[in-house]
Amino acid sequence: MRIKIEITPDQTGLRLDQAVVAFYSQLSRSRVSKLISQGLILVNHVCKRPGYKVKPKDLIEGDVPLSDPLDGKPLLPESISLNILYEDDYILMIDKPAGLVVHPGAGNNSGTLVNALMAHHPAFSEQGWDRERPGIVHRLDKDTSGLMVIAKTMKSLEFLQKEFKQRRVKKNYLALARGQNIPDAGVIERPIGRHPHHRKRMGVLDENGRYAKTRFSVIKRFCSGCLMKVRLYTGRTHQIRVHFYDQGMPLIGDCIYQDRRFRKKDPMASRQMLHSWALSFRHPYSGVRLAFEAPMPEDFKITLRHLSDAS
Repeated sequence: MRIKIEITPDQTGLRLDQAVVAFYSQLSRSRVSKLISQGLILVNHVCKRPGYKVKPKDLIEGDVPLSDPLDGKPLLPESISLNILYEDDYILMIDKPAGLVVHPGAGNNSGTLVNALMAHHPAFSEQGWDRERPGIVHRLDKDTSGLMVIAKTMKSLEFLQKEFKQRRVKKNYLALARGQNIPDAGVIERPIGRHPHHRKRMGVLDENGRYAKTRFSVIKRFCSGCLMKVRLYTGRTHQIRVHFYDQGMPLIGDCIYQDRRFRKKDPMASRQMLHSWALSFRHPYSGVRLAFEAPMPEDFKITLRHLSDAS
């Protein structure tokens, strides 16, 4: 369903999610909030928060799926193996494998990390959670591997979400990037937003994007690419993938943010070579800073060997 709204003076000051529901009463406010957060509903072609206060002549547009991603079906526990690195009464730390979708969405009503969490502990099936994202503090793309922290209580969730928002969480990744003229180190500060023509993609948007900061340093060079350490200071969708592509050093295996010849199939790797390697944050109950590392996965090692053999 395509929505298009132009805000009139008498609607000034309404929350964005309220303004959309006022025009499209068949949509619930909670669902509209999620769609806004996912970048599917934009204001003047820019991503805004659900609580954004609308102004006269604001143009609200978006493509809304006709049905809820779960289509009214209950979310069920599924016996899916989890690589648990740490667990207590408040948090769960996992090493997510590449290929595992974090939460349900269109075409992914089962087989997700959320289904696995519900089977792992009854707390994730209790009332009060976001139905599609119980315990989910942050996310990784389907084909990105590595560390994720999961909240086991609502208070833990609120605390950790605030820590991420205030940029108190230290996030480091390992990446394999393609390119021969990659600098030894650098900081990328380029705004990121929803691509104006490809709605499922993100892009560097100098005028309408949101601030994003990525720091990188080369660990080892090969003739056609580099092994790199990457520090995320912000958490924009596809941030590392978009920033690296914009700088002419796309991730090996990335079929979206990539030169055309590698978009369908990268001969070097079957998925983007990006791994959430180290995560450090304050514990939501004790306040003690915890630090975790996830070893390089096997497919990452294999691609690394291919790069080394070709050098």
